[in-house]
Amino acid sequence: MPIYETVFITRQDLGAAQVEQITKDYSKIITDMGGKILKTEQWGLRTFAYRINKARKGHYTLLETECPAPALHEVERLMRNSEEVVRFMSIKLEEATKGPSPILSKHTEEEAA
Repeated sequence: MPIYETVFITRQDLGAAQVEQITKDYSKIITDMGGKILKTEQWGLRTFAYRINKARKGHYTLLETECPAPALHEVERLMRNSEEVVRFMSIKLEEATKGPSPILSKHTEEEAA
């Protein structure tokens, strides 16, 4: 099965628990349709480079999945129709990544310094 990486941004006024629940809902759809979740990362509340729908910040989440294309299409359709999701983007990967994403590893390096 192909491997996909999906990053989505949710509204800034949502709480961490709500963002976690949205992530679980999308993960459940993928697993119910025969896929599996390889990695989930919460990047936290981050500032946008420019305003999106009058907002300056959003909660970023990364999902790395191994799933059939119809499962990804269904999740993308739900994201497109959701008012909580501001933006999303999915790309196909050649192979699964190892370790944390560059965004998350950069964040931990800054905390250690």
